[in-house]
Amino acid sequence: MRLFIASPVILDDYQSIKQDFKGIIEGKWVEEENLHLTWVFLGECEDAEAIKSQLSTITPLETEVPVAELGYFGRPPRVFFAKAESKLLYNKARAFKTAGFNLYRFKPHITLCRIRQIHDYRAYKEKMKLYRGKVLGTVLPQIHLYQSTLTREGAHYKIL
Repeated sequence: MRLFIASPVILDDYQSIKQDFKGIIEGKWVEEENLHLTWVFLGECEDAEAIKSQLSTITPLETEVPVAELGYFGRPPRVFFAKAESKLLYNKARAFKTAGFNLYRFKPHITLCRIRQIHDYRAYKEKMKLYRGKVLGTVLPQIHLYQSTLTREGAHYKIL
């Protein structure tokens, strides 16, 4: 089974973000109920119980963490995301490392869209400026082990 460890995310107005970038970027948007901050992507695993045991040593986040601003990975941009920059997240990442999880190049973010094409790069950059410093939602203090099942309609997530 395909597994990852994540914290759920609630955005205040995800539809407005999607609307603001409509016609500017084309890609596969993440379903709102699937928004999350990934701590560790484990990939294909046989034994979820061993991972649950390892995960049991990690406490939830002490509080909700604000999600603010937008960003992207890649040149040209391929992953469009909301930022979650907080010392609290980096401290929790150290707890994952201490528990034996590999957080290779951890950068806390919430993937919003896998970009296929940017139709108007200038408009894209201008819209990005509108989101500088803007609080968009929160990372909930929970940490879960998820199973991800890929289908033609997209990924389906289930908390284990």
